[in-house]
Amino acid sequence: MLLLCIAVYPRLYAQQVPIRMLDLRWLNQLDLHEEAQAAQLWDILHTTATLQGIVNRDQPSLYIRYVVNERKQNVDDYWWKKYRQKGQWLANRDTLLCSSIVDAVVAFRNSIRGVVVYDPTVASTSNIASSVAGIDDLLAIRYDLSPNSLYTQLVLKGPKLPVRCWLVNPNGTSVFTGQGKVWQTNLASSGSCKIDPYLWFMEHYLKKGKCNTHYAAYYIDQYWLTNPTRTVANHHQLTNHDYFVSKKGFFFDLSPWDDEAATDDPQQTPGLDRSVLQQLLRYAYQQNKGEFCYIGGFPSWAFKYTQHAQGRHPDVATEWEFSRIISAYNAFKDADAIGLGALANASFWQHFPLQKTYPQAWVSRETLKQKGLLNADGTLNIAGKQFLLFYVGDYDSSSWITQTTPYLWDDPNRGSLPLMWCISPVLAERVPMVMHNYRTTATNNDYFAAADNGAGYLLPGMLQEPRPISGLPSGLDAWKAHCLRYYKQWGLSITGFVIDGEAPGLNTAGLDCYAAFSPNGIVPQKVPLTLLHGYMPVLRADYDITDTDPQLAAKTIEERITKRPIPFHWFRAILKSPTWYKEVHEQLQADNPAVTWLDGPTFFELYRIYLEQHPDAANGNINMP
Repeated sequence: MLLLCIAVYPRLYAQQVPIRMLDLRWLNQLDLHEEAQAAQLWDILHTTATLQGIVNRDQPSLYIRYVVNERKQNVDDYWWKKYRQKGQWLANRDTLLCSSIVDAVVAFRNSIRGVVVYDPTVASTSNIASSVAGIDDLLAIRYDLSPNSLYTQLVLKGPKLPVRCWLVNPNGTSVFTGQGKVWQTNLASSGSCKIDPYLWFMEHYLKKGKCNTHYAAYYIDQYWLTNPTRTVANHHQLTNHDYFVSKKGFFFDLSPWDDEAATDDPQQTPGLDRSVLQQLLRYAYQQNKGEFCYIGGFPSWAFKYTQHAQGRHPDVATEWEFSRIISAYNAFKDADAIGLGALANASFWQHFPLQKTYPQAWVSRETLKQKGLLNADGTLNIAGKQFLLFYVGDYDSSSWITQTTPYLWDDPNRGSLPLMWCISPVLAERVPMVMHNYRTTATNNDYFAAADNGAGYLLPGMLQEPRPISGLPSGLDAWKAHCLRYYKQWGLSITGFVIDGEAPGLNTAGLDCYAAFSPNGIVPQKVPLTLLHGYMPVLRADYDITDTDPQLAAKTIEERITKRPIPFHWFRAILKSPTWYKEVHEQLQADNPAVTWLDGPTFFELYRIYLEQHPDAANGNINMP
């Protein structure tokens, strides 16, 4: 009878099953300068993430408490409490507390086939273990014979979980040596202990179609253990693994550069990391039949592949090069960058029930007349005015938006003036509860546009033919189809920023693509200062305002406005609070009342009319002096 109930009423059954909670806040108190304590943290979080990915795949079953943001707020508690309130999603769910990771494993024993054991001396095997764990329903466990290790507690003792996959010999010696043939294959070794595990994974999983190549994860491997205090403690990002384990995706940590050896593997042939990265992406492209691959993560620039790690290349250049490569293979990233990069429980929250659509109204020209911005005959009435719009960012990362909500979105001054919140709609995949919260608690002054560069962060110029790096056919139609679905659901018609980086700028085909899903405006980097592409207004991106002091920020804005030949001005700020924007606005009003702060629809509709009535501007013939 129970099995019949589960089969016929799966959603109802899921609501009746208690949620198990594992409190891991104590891990934040460990001294990561101590090798044993850092290893303890790594092992517990890695095994927990793979457990979550398996048991949360079909329903929300296991929740952890761990991530603390820069304000020392527990982010997992914040979201849990919000949706435990009366009438919310989790209000009526019973919960059971697990006393330890071992207790949690025992509780979910029937969902686990066994374990994949990886090599503590070959760093890349930890990411390969996460890939295998999701595909084969196994827990990832680092080989460690010490008495209190998880390997001892879960494999040698306790539940004695069977080892279904060894990425190290049972005696602890390495199977990936960088010599001879790659273990369990007929492939010649790459000469790199780091790379051979990837070749093994491609041979046994990717080539056989076992992996869900619509999802991939770019997170640091256990190389993190070589210097766990180099940046914020939770940049191991192990808690981010659970979602991609649940999707049966693949994990990697590879350098994007072809002119040097990877900084974590200096003896390898220069460019070997990048070559393997391209192989992974090509397999994904082929198996996805050109549909996009969702990559979670970001280059771990503080640890690898940049000048911070004795490499040749700066941080931003590395970010852009990685973006350039993945874009060439129809992939985008959800950019969990260092600082705010930790995210827990995405495999749990992925089941949050979203509304079918979250519509937003556009401004009419009649309304613009009522505001005094248009004359009765539809001509502009803007003489002497300067119009200002901020790209309120950066919200192209599930981890960033989840961590910052308690102190940015909840700022008491939100709603005091118009703000265009630029949020990637693809974040709804991992943190739908955050996206829903923003829309259902927004004021009339909160308007939403897409972040860079639409429904995911890529360099769209790399979708245009000819496509260097990959040589693949155009990806623009696939990008249009991908973005249209998200823009429709979230009521979006503006793309607040298009990062071009070191990729080509948008050509006519690229602009046509964006006009199909972002008809009310885009802000790229490599376009004329002004342009009307069909009906779509195009404004070239301008300054980033980095000043934390509102008075200095206002001064920077005023100085820039005086140099621009048009009355429409776009600025970008990263993780600034509504209070900061309010104070900047007040300073601008005091200094120059001609500066008018607009909401997103009014700005872009007024700018469109300006372009319609100024042919030189519409045709891209206005330049900076």
